[in-house]
Amino acid sequence: MADTNLSKLAEQARKRGQPFRILIVDDEQWIRDVFSDFCRLTDAFEIEMAVDGAEAVAMAKRSGYDLITLDLIMPEMSGLEALAELKKASPHVPIMVITGNATERLVNEAGVLGACRVMYKPIQLETFIAEVASALSR
Repeated sequence: MADTNLSKLAEQARKRGQPFRILIVDDEQWIRDVFSDFCRLTDAFEIEMAVDGAEAVAMAKRSGYDLITLDLIMPEMSGLEALAELKKASPHVPIMVITGNATERLVNEAGVLGACRVMYKPIQLETFIAEVASALSR
């Protein structure tokens, strides 16, 4: 399944003449590395990473992305605050929330603020790639 979705994404990127630009936002280095490794299984993606919400907002204002993955529980600026700011800066960019320990209230708020998906850590490769493919196909 992951191979099929990766092939479709690679074909879409080839047709559009450039890779999909993805911003991965998480305060944990190992999480950023895992998601980055998932995305680097194909040349369909160009990856950038941010360590917190404030950095992600600044990056989104400077540069356009096709998709943003966002942790909810982060120091400094929470994922919800970042989500609200990211939607202001880039209202049409799909934002996938990826969290390990958010409450139901936080997850509901993320949906209200415009998250296109909420996924829970740990995430399997097939699930991650399928959700990325779905979000980018919209």
